[in-house]
Amino acid sequence: MSHHTIQTFLRALPKCEHHLHIEGSLSPDLLFDLAARNKIQLPSANDDPAFASPETLLERYEHFSSLDDFLHYYYIGMSVLLHESDFHALAYAYLRRAHHDGVMHAEMFFDPQAHTERGIDLDTVVRGLRAGCAAAESEFGISTQLIMCFLRHLPATSAHETLKAARAAIEDDGSITGIGLDSSEKPFPPQLFESVYAEAQGLQAAATAGMASNGSGRLRLTAHAGEEADPSYIRQAVDLLGVERIDHGIRLAEDESLLKRIAETKTMLTVCPLSNVRLQCVKSVAELPLRKFLDAGVRFSLNSDDPAYFGGYILDNYYAVQDAFKLSVEEWERVATAGIEGSWCNQARKAEMLACLKEVIREYIAGEELKLPDQERVARLQKHVRAVSTLSS
Repeated sequence: MSHHTIQTFLRALPKCEHHLHIEGSLSPDLLFDLAARNKIQLPSANDDPAFASPETLLERYEHFSSLDDFLHYYYIGMSVLLHESDFHALAYAYLRRAHHDGVMHAEMFFDPQAHTERGIDLDTVVRGLRAGCAAAESEFGISTQLIMCFLRHLPATSAHETLKAARAAIEDDGSITGIGLDSSEKPFPPQLFESVYAEAQGLQAAATAGMASNGSGRLRLTAHAGEEADPSYIRQAVDLLGVERIDHGIRLAEDESLLKRIAETKTMLTVCPLSNVRLQCVKSVAELPLRKFLDAGVRFSLNSDDPAYFGGYILDNYYAVQDAFKLSVEEWERVATAGIEGSWCNQARKAEMLACLKEVIREYIAGEELKLPDQERVARLQKHVRAVSTLSS
């Protein structure tokens, strides 16, 4: 019998983050630093007391009244991001924090239209984010991917223009491996973007040799649906946009036939527990239909969404789910496995993470020392996976 606490086990679990808005990882401290460096005038404390200091801004984040209330502060924060170095700092800061929580693979959303509308060149955004990712990959061994999201409150014509501008980053160098759909869910149903997704399906993502390769040669598709809006948004995302993943999707539990279909097709949901509570989609984590999803065989991963604004990174979400549902080690293995298998990295990377998962579970049961997936462990597992692959070929 293991002498470790379940919290120690959860921290050691290899994690994949699939629902992380990189702009939403901008901490108040970094926000104020970049505003000063870039000479950006934030709202005065007279106009909004939240901007008196990083501490008061963080406290204000604990009292969002709605998604739109959150987005108001989200876009103010985004205004301090101007230069390639800013995006580099943003990505690296998040990945350093994610490594502390045991993240081995991160698929990060970014909102190009929110930057290009401010006169920031798309290449500046992508180069900065990729540079930050490369630094973190080298230092922490985290594999990464960038998912470009369209802002659904903007017209579809803007999304078409953005997709055109991003074509080189998609087809030539593989900097962007997927597209998504975010911002205010209502009243902007997925069907408004059917033509954009049809165009995206004709693009081929560059197959790179490194850890960031999606291993598929095709652009991956996802969309936010079923967080605030009813399950019809999920149906539209699947049937009209052709997505292979649903972001949020908690309203899926209200449609039994759709629930069964999502389970049968192994379509993964990217659930963000603390975000759902902070935005008042549910009153508590315990209200989320995670037990129903597990019982129905629906695959889901747990994610932090906009952690600087919602009071918790990925491990905080794992802890909150454990407090609410008291999942067993076997159930956590199912959650972790679904997250790894549902990732868009290549099969070799998935094999390494699955090997790490198996090792952590063995160590936990045996009562051995539990450690985060550091560089030494990752390197050893890479050699192990390559050796097994050679023997089986």
